[in-house]
Amino acid sequence: MLNEIYNARILELAGNIPLCQRLSDADGTNVQHSKLCGSKVTVDLKFCDGVVVEYGQEVKACALGQAASSIMARNVVGSPANELCEVRDQVYAMLKDGGAPPTGKWSDIAALQPVKDFKARHASTMLVFDAVCEVVKENEVSTAEKEVI
Repeated sequence: MLNEIYNARILELAGNIPLCQRLSDADGTNVQHSKLCGSKVTVDLKFCDGVVVEYGQEVKACALGQAASSIMARNVVGSPANELCEVRDQVYAMLKDGGAPPTGKWSDIAALQPVKDFKARHASTMLVFDAVCEVVKENEVSTAEKEVI
């Protein structure tokens, strides 16, 4: 059964994580940590007109957290900020409610579908998606506050 989770595609993604350098001038940073397995993901994002223009990350996670981080890094630059929280919500629904994985440029997320049967692995899989969405939310608040001033 565990072979389904740690399939060749997951291991390939986990072994090839792009953008693993932190940004020194990020518009936002977030750290997510899984208490269950000790995995930790730190993400940095830079935005221009509501679109991600730069991304950096530090990934100290299990193979599932690494694979998810790899998928994020391959697709995040050029993505509108609102799309990123939608993707997070789709991944959550895929794992918790049996929802369909995202399609299009995010279709690699389908490789994470077998994780749905292993609840203890959900948290490490969600780390990067939660971290990115938190940065998006914080940036929206910061941008709104600047517009008021």
